[in-house]
Amino acid sequence: MMYDVIIVGGSYAGLSAGLQLARARRQVLVIDAGQRRNRFAATSHGFLGQDGQAPEIIAAAGRSQLMEYPTVTWLQDSVVQTAEQAPGFSVRTEHNGTLQGKRLILATGVVDDLPAIDGLKERWGKRVFHCPYCHGYELDSGRIGVLATSSLAMHHALMLPDWGTTTLFTNGVFIPDTEQQAQLDRRGVSVQSGAVRRISGERVDLELDDGRVFNLDGIFTMSRTRISPLAEQLGCALADGPTGAYLHTDDMRQTSVPGVFACGDTSLAAGSVALAVAEGVRAGVGAHVSLING
Repeated sequence: MMYDVIIVGGSYAGLSAGLQLARARRQVLVIDAGQRRNRFAATSHGFLGQDGQAPEIIAAAGRSQLMEYPTVTWLQDSVVQTAEQAPGFSVRTEHNGTLQGKRLILATGVVDDLPAIDGLKERWGKRVFHCPYCHGYELDSGRIGVLATSSLAMHHALMLPDWGTTTLFTNGVFIPDTEQQAQLDRRGVSVQSGAVRRISGERVDLELDDGRVFNLDGIFTMSRTRISPLAEQLGCALADGPTGAYLHTDDMRQTSVPGVFACGDTSLAAGSVALAVAEGVRAGVGAHVSLING
């Protein structure tokens, strides 16, 4: 069967894109491996109408609503290869062979590569975060740490005093210059030098190499992000973001390869559920308009 659109990734952006196409009565295939980026977080925030809801509840409700449309097919699988194949594209899956579509939407998200610090990975999405708007309020104006992975730590350090008492841990990778230190001083941010040895405790006990321990309510840090290799297989152009490459798209979320669209974290240098849903709308509409225009 030749689908009108194949969407790779059935999280918030992919679901949102699919909904636009389903309502246009197009034949849509959604292929999803079930690895949402925010699967480690207990609650999602900042999305109007869903604030404080569990991420899996939002995703499950979105899928349920999408699957009410008879032209949508859902496949639980992983896509391992993509290619242009006239009159559209082919995707090869891990378990269900090769499928074809006239258009392709990449909603594959990103993979977070975290600092290699004992105890950090286990607390990712629980007490260690990347987005203040998503998780800062719940720290209840408490003690917040910023774990530097690069000079981008300044961005977090200058934002977070609006959410609590903030300490920047330079971690041996970043030393504020005179101007940066003045900015931190104006925002009331304290700075602690030295490498971080481990993170432990029910909340967050951050231990430095010199043995000092800081009791915190939460930590913010910047991961490095990786996008799916599927885009590279298709030859899609990339853009450089602050934490890693993302897919370059036009206003309708079409990539540099005609007929291939992208949405969500894979095509944005920022990530949240609300942004992913909005970008999915644009990609879905963009794919539909391209089908109309032939």
